[in-house]
Amino acid sequence: MEISFFWITVGLAAFGYFIGDGLKNFGKPQKKLSYPYLIKEKDLHYHFNLSKGEVEELLNKYPDAPKIELKGTTYYPYQQFIDWISSNEIYKK
Repeated sequence: MEISFFWITVGLAAFGYFIGDGLKNFGKPQKKLSYPYLIKEKDLHYHFNLSKGEVEELLNKYPDAPKIELKGTTYYPYQQFIDWISSNEIYKK
Protein backbone atom coordinates (compact mmCIF):
# COMPACT_ATOMS: atom_id res chain seq x y z
CA MET A 1 0.00 0.00 0.00
CA GLU A 2 2.85 2.38 0.78
CA ILE A 3 4.49 1.91 -2.62
CA SER A 4 1.32 2.73 -4.59
CA PHE A 5 0.77 5.83 -2.44
CA PHE A 6 4.36 6.85 -3.18
CA TRP A 7 3.85 6.60 -6.96
CA ILE A 8 0.57 8.51 -6.79
CA THR A 9 2.38 11.27 -4.90
CA VAL A 10 5.22 11.33 -7.44
CA GLY A 11 2.70 11.44 -10.30
CA LEU A 12 0.79 14.32 -8.75
CA ALA A 13 4.01 16.23 -8.13
CA ALA A 14 5.10 15.76 -11.75
CA PHE A 15 1.63 16.76 -12.94
CA GLY A 16 1.76 19.93 -10.85
CA TYR A 17 5.22 20.78 -12.13
CA PHE A 18 4.26 20.46 -15.80
CA ILE A 19 1.01 22.36 -15.36
CA GLY A 20 2.86 25.15 -13.55
CA ASP A 21 5.54 25.23 -16.21
CA GLY A 22 2.90 25.48 -18.94
CA LEU A 23 1.09 28.30 -17.14
CA LYS A 24 4.26 30.41 -17.11
CA ASN A 25 3.97 30.80 -20.88
CA PHE A 26 0.19 31.10 -21.00
CA GLY A 27 -0.92 34.17 -22.95
CA LYS A 28 2.52 34.89 -24.38
CA PRO A 29 2.68 34.47 -28.15
CA GLN A 30 5.55 32.55 -29.62
CA LYS A 31 8.28 34.66 -31.11
CA LYS A 32 8.60 34.80 -34.88
CA LEU A 33 11.61 33.30 -36.52
CA SER A 34 14.57 35.63 -36.45
CA TYR A 35 15.54 34.56 -39.95
CA PRO A 36 13.31 34.57 -43.02
CA TYR A 37 12.08 31.30 -44.49
CA LEU A 38 12.73 31.66 -48.22
CA ILE A 39 10.80 29.78 -50.90
CA LYS A 40 12.06 29.43 -54.44
CA GLU A 41 9.69 30.71 -57.11
CA LYS A 42 9.38 27.25 -58.64
CA ASP A 43 8.24 25.81 -55.28
CA LEU A 44 5.76 28.55 -54.39
CA HIS A 45 2.74 26.57 -55.57
CA TYR A 46 3.50 23.75 -53.09
CA HIS A 47 3.39 26.07 -50.08
CA PHE A 48 0.16 27.83 -51.03
CA ASN A 49 -1.76 24.88 -52.50
CA LEU A 50 -2.12 26.52 -55.91
CA SER A 51 -1.44 25.27 -59.40
CA LYS A 52 1.67 26.44 -61.21
CA GLY A 53 -0.54 28.45 -63.59
CA GLU A 54 -2.31 30.22 -60.74
CA VAL A 55 0.99 31.19 -59.13
CA GLU A 56 2.36 32.41 -62.45
CA GLU A 57 -0.79 34.47 -63.07
CA LEU A 58 -0.63 35.94 -59.55
CA LEU A 59 3.02 36.95 -59.93
CA ASN A 60 2.44 38.43 -63.40
CA LYS A 61 -0.56 40.42 -62.20
CA TYR A 62 1.23 41.65 -59.05
CA PRO A 63 4.93 42.13 -59.79
CA ASP A 64 5.35 44.09 -56.54
CA ALA A 65 5.03 40.92 -54.42
CA PRO A 66 7.74 40.76 -51.73
CA LYS A 67 10.71 38.91 -53.16
CA ILE A 68 14.48 38.63 -53.03
CA GLU A 69 16.74 37.89 -55.96
CA LEU A 70 20.06 36.20 -55.25
CA LYS A 71 22.40 35.07 -58.02
CA GLY A 72 19.60 34.99 -60.57
CA THR A 73 17.20 32.95 -58.42
CA THR A 74 14.02 34.54 -57.07
CA TYR A 75 13.04 33.75 -53.50
CA TYR A 76 9.91 34.75 -51.63
CA PRO A 77 10.09 35.34 -47.86
CA TYR A 78 7.30 33.13 -46.51
CA GLN A 79 5.97 35.36 -43.70
CA GLN A 80 6.16 38.58 -45.74
CA PHE A 81 4.39 36.86 -48.64
CA ILE A 82 1.64 35.60 -46.30
CA ASP A 83 1.23 39.10 -44.83
CA TRP A 84 1.15 40.62 -48.33
CA ILE A 85 -1.38 38.19 -49.76
CA SER A 86 -3.58 38.54 -46.65
CA SER A 87 -3.59 42.33 -46.77
CA ASN A 88 -6.09 44.42 -48.68
CA GLU A 89 -3.26 45.91 -50.75
CA ILE A 90 -3.63 43.51 -53.67
CA TYR A 91 -7.43 43.69 -53.73
CA LYS A 92 -7.61 47.46 -54.26
CA LYS A 93 -6.71 47.31 -57.95
